[in-house]
Amino acid sequence: MTLNRPLNRFRAAGLSLALLVGAGFPAVAQDAASAVTPAEGQGPALWIVRDADSTLYLFGTMHLLRPTTGWGTDRVDRAFASASHLIMEVDSPEDQAALLPIIREHGLSPDRPLSSLLTAGEIAALDAAARTIGTSAESMEPMRPWLAGVTVQSASIIRAGYAVESGVEPILKARAEAAGMTISGFETPDEQIRMLAGFPEEGQLIYLRSALDDFGKAQTEVDQLVEAWASGDVETIRALAVDPLRETPLLHDALLVRRNTNWANQIEALLDGSGTAFIAVGALHLAGEDSVQQILLGRGVEVADAP
Repeated sequence: MTLNRPLNRFRAAGLSLALLVGAGFPAVAQDAASAVTPAEGQGPALWIVRDADSTLYLFGTMHLLRPTTGWGTDRVDRAFASASHLIMEVDSPEDQAALLPIIREHGLSPDRPLSSLLTAGEIAALDAAARTIGTSAESMEPMRPWLAGVTVQSASIIRAGYAVESGVEPILKARAEAAGMTISGFETPDEQIRMLAGFPEEGQLIYLRSALDDFGKAQTEVDQLVEAWASGDVETIRALAVDPLRETPLLHDALLVRRNTNWANQIEALLDGSGTAFIAVGALHLAGEDSVQQILLGRGVEVADAP
């Protein structure tokens, strides 16, 4: 199975993983968490899944945003305020004590340093990218290619003005904590990191090289993706980030299909109970024919645009 050209589209789908192996969610003060810029127009898409005694809202997120990005809407605020349970991809990505051992186990390989896998020119490009975030190629030597690629990808986006603390999840989590809501995750950090670590080294190297090649250009695609998300344009999200991933079935299956299916299973289990929950996961999981909504609809579960 070829792993070359479509891997350079991996960056958009890998944003959540980039966060998990990077800084995590920083602490967000509650006053900052409430100060979301209002969206222009209808704002991001929101769906509702329900049965006789359960109401579940599905909200697609962006994990990195500029502080000025507007996404606040009365519709999202009402849905969130009605819920007693917040569900994200993972519940505590800011727990560095738990995250660092996972990264060491799956992201470091001192016996195969990057300098033994990359050309001198690629090492120079890696060093230039690394220095934009205060590190160096030498410091990254023990990293496996997937971790180096995520680091470079994150650096290029952060360099363009995107910030973890402005992303949707830390803000929603701070609000949920202030409101005394239950908070949980569909996955663990270990599961997410193992996903990337499990790709063949050849594919990891292609991903890293793509991240280096695109270092100065990643902003354009992310800007387009965020613009589509903020306006509720799910079809453009699909076209920009989901459809290209389908060109490589290995990645599409691992990053979207299997995870979306697992989350749909958990949502069905939630419907067996009762109450209201607000589910916030990466917007790419809620776009396209393999989205969480389409899987649920295929099983006869009621899914509709939220009022």
